[in-house]
Amino acid sequence: MSEHPSLDIPETPRLTQNITWFARALRKAGLPIGPGRVIDAIRAVEAAGFTDRQDFYWTLHACFVSRPEHRAVFAQVFRLYWRDPQFMEHMMSMLLPMVRGVQEDRAAHAAEKRAAEALLDGVERAIPELEQEEEGTEIEVDASMTVSSEERLRSLDFEQMSTEEVAAAKRMLARLNLPVKPLKSRRTKPDLLGAQADWRATMRQAMRHGGEVNTLVRKSPRIRWPNLVVLCDISGSMSHYSRMVLHFLHAVANQKGAGWSKVYGFTFGTRLTNISRHLATRDVDVALAAAGSEAQDWEGGTRIGECLHDFNRDWSRRVMGQGAVVLLITDGLDRGAPDDLAHEMQRLHLSARRLIWLNPLLRWDGFAPRAQGIRAMLPHVDSFRAGHSIASLEELALALSRPDDMGEKARLMRLIEA
Repeated sequence: MSEHPSLDIPETPRLTQNITWFARALRKAGLPIGPGRVIDAIRAVEAAGFTDRQDFYWTLHACFVSRPEHRAVFAQVFRLYWRDPQFMEHMMSMLLPMVRGVQEDRAAHAAEKRAAEALLDGVERAIPELEQEEEGTEIEVDASMTVSSEERLRSLDFEQMSTEEVAAAKRMLARLNLPVKPLKSRRTKPDLLGAQADWRATMRQAMRHGGEVNTLVRKSPRIRWPNLVVLCDISGSMSHYSRMVLHFLHAVANQKGAGWSKVYGFTFGTRLTNISRHLATRDVDVALAAAGSEAQDWEGGTRIGECLHDFNRDWSRRVMGQGAVVLLITDGLDRGAPDDLAHEMQRLHLSARRLIWLNPLLRWDGFAPRAQGIRAMLPHVDSFRAGHSIASLEELALALSRPDDMGEKARLMRLIEA
């Protein structure tokens, strides 16, 4: 591999070797690439040439990328493998432990850590020794407060996870439970220990026994389980979070004894897509692959107001019965008219028993509702919570068990009104 950042592949054997290793790195990063695609890529590059960097990029992109969610991974692996002259040092800096004050902390970009791990697979990454300073002062690292890997994974941002961490997080999400309390119905059922007297049944029984009231028939309210409706934003800024939320939603939809009557799932970006029937598939990979193929607006733009209008018009009466709980997963970054968005949010709120908004932007300590979309939506939700990690999804149970839970809504509403 040339140390110069431009593409320098002078001969066919070298070209074949580089593309083969590049495909292997993509496969380790999670892209489904077999030998057939590698052969097609080699032939395509030989036919198109590799003198222009942009043409070379899109030639390989056409051969190796078949799903929208693979674009970010491909872009990072391509940059590190073909274009960065300091790619080894760059990748090692992302994977080695950092000492605060020696190197500035920087959060890895989307898929960057995954790409680095794929390219460094099999490379020994020893922790560098810290030399003793001239004055004899030693740098000691206190590991007494080190938490377990699973505990660290619970609080890790979905966007910063590597390939192995994403796989481990998905296994943890499959074990999560989202219980819900039953609702009391206006319908009743016979109950020997019921608190209400059923006078109509008591009189019918008395008529069968000569008009004498021998026993007092009692009744109690029936219970029913609410529906769960999830509206998940799959635009470009939400793609990493929405994939993990959909894994969690699939686990909830297939859990026995969770209490939900039915679980409905909808994705939206530039249009609304109903993926509820795919969630019934037991295999999570098959279910999400089918949902992804049906939703054609992955990593596209965002039209929250228009998509909520379509939901309120076409689906609200069908799925919002029985006191449905609505989970809205979006960052609220919408370029539409704020008044229209506020109107559709109000309609959605009035149709739902509870409307809970999960926003990954709440992971930032200094988050403030400055965007017009967020300011238009916030007054019409019951609870406003973060949705960027496993821990934030686990806290959903708290929001469901406490009807008065508002999350961060009260604090942010004070900022809006100030």
